[in-house]
Amino acid sequence: MNTARLRQSDRLLEVLSPHDDVVVVTHDNPDPDALASGWAILRLVEAKLGKNARLLGGGDIVRAENRHMVRLLDVPIELVADAQLPHRAATVLVDCGSSATHHLVARNGLRPLAIIDHHGTSRRSDGTPFGDVRPRAAACSSIVVSYLREQELDVGPALATALLFAIRTETRGYEICYSRLDKAATVWLTERADLSQLAEIENAPLGREYFDNLVLALQNTFLYGEAAFCLLPRAHSPEIVGEVADLLIRYEGVKHVLCGAVIRRDLLVSVRTQTGGDDATELVRATLAGLGHGGGHQHRAGGKVINITRGRKVPEDLEETLRGRWLAACGVRRRRGTRLIPPRDILHNL
Repeated sequence: MNTARLRQSDRLLEVLSPHDDVVVVTHDNPDPDALASGWAILRLVEAKLGKNARLLGGGDIVRAENRHMVRLLDVPIELVADAQLPHRAATVLVDCGSSATHHLVARNGLRPLAIIDHHGTSRRSDGTPFGDVRPRAAACSSIVVSYLREQELDVGPALATALLFAIRTETRGYEICYSRLDKAATVWLTERADLSQLAEIENAPLGREYFDNLVLALQNTFLYGEAAFCLLPRAHSPEIVGEVADLLIRYEGVKHVLCGAVIRRDLLVSVRTQTGGDDATELVRATLAGLGHGGGHQHRAGGKVINITRGRKVPEDLEETLRGRWLAACGVRRRRGTRLIPPRDILHNL
């Protein structure tokens, strides 16, 4: 069959059709876009091919909103260890590419059968039988919605809500360039989603530990001209890292933000940049080169340095290395920083 004339969804189904089992794999610590787009491919495979399919990821569901989404909508994600990835199943990678290392497929040394992604770092042609990489799309979910529409599938309110929430999260925090594809997907999903559940997800409850982390983050934020640098001395959960970065990038006059914290024995890092500014992915990779790995979007990126400490604080030498590299990557000449909130102000208001 001449696949050049087929729709993308038809091509994907044709590639998967000979295989009895299919696994859809997201990047580690899957975010709403990975969860929703993976779920949509699962629905597509089950509905059109009648095959056994599983949605797998590594790590944890990090942010409060994401965990609330999984519980409320009953997202069929399975978080598994590396050894639990089925090696004989046809593998579909969503919201990440084969060149990335933060997913189960890479750590098992496997080659995916299909890649669906919207990150500019993914390669369109690397020998993968099916590849659909659209860097102009704000969300991977927008791509898979086009498949659902091509196949005229009834997604139901839960999946529609998940996909709409995914697109909303991907277009927040300065990733605000909606393509025609994103706009069409948003309109289509809004007619089918449960908007009351969407509002509940976006206002997920937060525990006391969250606010404890937030106070520590603000107390440990240093400003260097247009760059902000924040390392928490401790954190109860990973979600605070990205949320503090989202908050600090809104500070007037700041164009680059790095926030990090030790979670268990690893250092997690989030980077944000202003619209029209430097590429966040390039900044995080320059900062972590030789120490860890990172990736993401033009204005939102993250990374990890593994196994750095037995305690809950970043070693001083590593902190200084990261600070120096971050400022150099941002083009800031090293000088003494100023605290966002001076200690005297904290003491004065007690």
